[in-house]
Amino acid sequence: MEIRCALPQDIWELLHCLKIRSKYAVLLVFVISLVIIEKENNFISRVSDKLKQSPQALAEANSTEVSAAPAKNGSLASLQELDAAFSQLRSHLYNITLQLAGDRDTGPRRHVLLMATTRTGSSFVGEFFNQQSSIFYLFEPLWHVEKSVTFLPGGASAVGSALVYRDVLKQLLLCDLYILENFISPVPEGHLTPFLFRRGSSHSLCEEPVCTPSTKKVFEKYYCKNRRCGPLNITLAAEACRRKQHVALKTVRIRQLEFLQPLVEDPRLDLRIIQLVRDPRAVLASRMVAFSGKYETWKKWASEGEAPLHEEEVQRLRGNCESIRVSAELGLRQPGWLRGRYMLVRYEDVARAPLRKAQEMFRFAGLPLTPQVEEWIGKNTQAPHDGNDVYSTCKNSSEQFDKWRFSMPFKLAQVVQDACAPAMQLFGYKLASSPTALANRSFSLLEEAQPSWVT
Repeated sequence: MEIRCALPQDIWELLHCLKIRSKYAVLLVFVISLVIIEKENNFISRVSDKLKQSPQALAEANSTEVSAAPAKNGSLASLQELDAAFSQLRSHLYNITLQLAGDRDTGPRRHVLLMATTRTGSSFVGEFFNQQSSIFYLFEPLWHVEKSVTFLPGGASAVGSALVYRDVLKQLLLCDLYILENFISPVPEGHLTPFLFRRGSSHSLCEEPVCTPSTKKVFEKYYCKNRRCGPLNITLAAEACRRKQHVALKTVRIRQLEFLQPLVEDPRLDLRIIQLVRDPRAVLASRMVAFSGKYETWKKWASEGEAPLHEEEVQRLRGNCESIRVSAELGLRQPGWLRGRYMLVRYEDVARAPLRKAQEMFRFAGLPLTPQVEEWIGKNTQAPHDGNDVYSTCKNSSEQFDKWRFSMPFKLAQVVQDACAPAMQLFGYKLASSPTALANRSFSLLEEAQPSWVT
């Protein structure tokens, strides 16, 4: 109190000595008052720290002394506000810790990678994980990486691309979605973008609080299926990823299983890899429909024989089959780093018994299969007629998985069988010896799945 009484006298003497005019004296008094308030706040902060270091201090204090403080000044109220802020911060940090490490009451945090190639049914199988409300699911996030980096087939460029894919996957599995800003075009501004590839294929990106109201009424290229959202806020998406109990990604853009070893061995991840394969004859038939322009030569050769089938195209088909086979053989050998982390799944087995295969995949991943997933499987695998959309995930799966047999020319099937025989043998796909065998539904082209495919 002596300081408070002395200061006004000091101010008066200072003003008198300097002969400052009254209007400047008011300004000086205001500035000095601010200094006094700042010093008092610093004093309160030091007291607050002392109280936190000695929790029994308040209990030992005399009750009349505590009650008298508010009458003199607002120090106690300030202390209570500081303590509330400290408790709120501590609670926030605790919640973040749970999000990063996994809540022990709900089990460890799992990370699932669905690894496939185009037209193998990966969008359909990926929906199993997308329908699980506790899973943060991303659909083809590497699409942006592929579009942003120039790759050359074979050689060091193929290795370099695989390393880029792997590093991006690691960051995404750790919920660092900002990594995508290096590849999305146009570049996001303020962490906002309306250009994330197939955003609507991820429920986690289409629910609150990630789905913010649209700021404009025009049609946006990538939007959510059941609701219109504004541009994707990557910060909100990353926070949603951390809040979810598990993370699952689907990609058709990485095939070399050996490059994923650092991810499997990363102590921050509990990674399970599901490799999805499909009969290469069915894959080619589907690609010729979905990517018609890229397969004009194949179609003309198959239907009319007018244009020769270029050897490089056959070699590309053979190379695709070999890369898939090599990765599968590595997984089935069960090296130490991959043991218990790899599962091989045939699309045909999923199509014939979707619920049973879903149960097997979730059991392998250490995840519960919820009624949401079971309901979606029931609704989307028993459709009376398949949709016309080649990207549709709603189909009569038990009837459609081998429809390609009745439309593919036998000579086209022969080319695939010659190029992909080793992979087909490994995965249990039988070769058709004649057009009759190919189109005969009673002749199964599928051997029984092997129990050893779950390692």
